[in-house]
Amino acid sequence: MVVYSIKEIEKLSGVKAHTLRIWEKRYGIIKPERTDTNIRFYTDHQLKKILNISFLNRKDIKISKIAQLTEDELKRKVSELSDVDVAFEDQLDALVLSLLELDSYNFNKILDQHIEQIGFEQTMDEFIYPLMDKLSIMWMAGSIKSVHESFVTAIVRAKIIAAIDKLEGIKQDGKSKIIIYLPENEDHELSLLFLEYLLKKYHYEVINLGVNNTIHDIREAIHISGVDYLFTIINESFEGKNLSQYIERILDVNDKTTFLVSGAQPIQQGIKSSNRCIVLKSMKETIDYLDLKSYQA
Repeated sequence: MVVYSIKEIEKLSGVKAHTLRIWEKRYGIIKPERTDTNIRFYTDHQLKKILNISFLNRKDIKISKIAQLTEDELKRKVSELSDVDVAFEDQLDALVLSLLELDSYNFNKILDQHIEQIGFEQTMDEFIYPLMDKLSIMWMAGSIKSVHESFVTAIVRAKIIAAIDKLEGIKQDGKSKIIIYLPENEDHELSLLFLEYLLKKYHYEVINLGVNNTIHDIREAIHISGVDYLFTIINESFEGKNLSQYIERILDVNDKTTFLVSGAQPIQQGIKSSNRCIVLKSMKETIDYLDLKSYQA
């Protein structure tokens, strides 16, 4: 059984611990389990219920009224309201619920609604990345499985690829050429695809080599294409390995290409920026460095 502390529930649901205790004591709407030492903990089922309660409460439905609903009535009411609502917190909760239930119809519907109304970039920034933050907490708690990750990745990947396809007709206007890739044993394809979208929107010539590239692959690609920039994300693949040597071997192909490196390992290994290797701490820093001005982080 997957369990959450009250602090984890607070982060996942946005409902303060104080409020959760009121719901428990005054309304009996949530009944957490307790350890032998009387510490509250919550199950996966209770997380879903709290998300539903929070959703309805933000619709100005009083907790006293929500407390009178059966489990089925609670779910039915959420379904009715989530069909038309576009408020940020409500829809983020609805995305989490759709994820937990592997409900691809509602998950797609919510994303498509926002892409249509506020645009693809803003949807990524305001919904997809916050959702990923919530999922990271759920990963630590052990409440989502590989099937949940596959579910989200497949849907979001399809959305990004569709957005990229719409840009294929945009003419390049002389901006730089850039290779983007992931080395072996790195799995951040969604970030790579979203960067490809932004780069192409702002007329960079992009060569996306995808995942699982060896150093030989990258050196050959640089030699063939003569790109201005190379970008990658390195989080796990160089743990316990010398990243400086890898960077040097990449850069000795020519004296033209600038290597843009992001991820945890460059920071942990103390890699310093130089004329030809720029260490970037986040996607926002990457976007700012490449001067993609419309992106709002």
